[in-house]
Amino acid sequence: MASEHWRDITSAPSTNILPGFTDEAFPDNFNLKAKPVVKEKKEGQLSDEKIRQFFENGYVVVDSFFTREELDPCKDAINDLVEDLAQKLYRTGRIKNLYSQCGFHERLTKIESEFPGANIILHKYGVLPEAFRDIWSNERLLNVVEQLIGPDIAGHPVWNLRTKTPQNEATTVPWHQDTAYLDTQCYSVLQPTAWIPLLDADESNGCMQVANKGHKTGKTARHQCCYGGTWYVMLEEEEMAETLDIDVQKDFITCPIPYGGMLLLNNLIPHRSLPNISDQIRWSLDLRWQNPGLPCGFYGLKDPILMRTAVDPGFKVDWGPFTGVDRHDKQREAVKDMLPQVDDKEFDTTIQGPWMKKWDIVHMNRHTEKVMDNVFDLYHGHQVKA
Repeated sequence: MASEHWRDITSAPSTNILPGFTDEAFPDNFNLKAKPVVKEKKEGQLSDEKIRQFFENGYVVVDSFFTREELDPCKDAINDLVEDLAQKLYRTGRIKNLYSQCGFHERLTKIESEFPGANIILHKYGVLPEAFRDIWSNERLLNVVEQLIGPDIAGHPVWNLRTKTPQNEATTVPWHQDTAYLDTQCYSVLQPTAWIPLLDADESNGCMQVANKGHKTGKTARHQCCYGGTWYVMLEEEEMAETLDIDVQKDFITCPIPYGGMLLLNNLIPHRSLPNISDQIRWSLDLRWQNPGLPCGFYGLKDPILMRTAVDPGFKVDWGPFTGVDRHDKQREAVKDMLPQVDDKEFDTTIQGPWMKKWDIVHMNRHTEKVMDNVFDLYHGHQVKA
């Protein structure tokens, strides 16, 4: 998608083998051979057919899982986060109206109209409210995760609150594999994700699409950075066909999810979110897990959080050390040698991270321009001036 904030630099010198592409394949780590043996059925666990679909197709839709009593506190927590952001912007003169009269589905959009990029600030807040923690470590949900990776479960350092305001490029995520954001150590590690919408998610408000069975080769394909005017990596359809054996005419599946449901997908299947063309914000959470004994791939910046262990059935999650580390601060720290000093970091509406070192930067925008002067020095032996 074109943007007034980016320009094409594909003519810049480039190497054939990029830092993120290894051509290694780990198909057995993601297909039915990887399915753990579950000795006893636990509350909330999915049918054998649903689990088979997850491993065979790379994803599975669960239409009904959470109760309103479980999910509604997440909406309350988001309202509190929006209120906190509004107050900060108002106190500093960045907005002239708190829009307190607006509700869950509209308020952030109104704030965004006065302060473009407010949704990005909220997306990278890094605050993990108790309601989010409760969902992530929900007993029934961990029982499902146990069906996917076994009884030893850690929460991955990368979780996201999606602030999908209408008609906003910054919230429309292009085709990608989740491994493209992480270091190559995790390319062989199954990291299931639960994508949980906080309203009925459909094509009008930007639900997810997946590339059915796009994980079968076991490979992480070549991605590029960055998409349009965003910080997102992107995966071209031609590359999906060539490296991942995806039929782009047949394999793209749209996944509407009702409130209370979730989309489970692995970290190799290509997926994207559609544009939100409705008049409401599409809020959602994406939460990830993995075996705690395997590399998480987050560049050593933040450790996973142990949520369940087979050796201690009564284990209680200790959130303190995990919530005390801001992942987005760590991302910026990983590229701090490339970044200028930001006076108002709290209100900075750009995002940078170590994935920008992994892939060929083909689009310049306000997110990449802060690192661009040095990226080509580091990876191509050339420097490209803006």
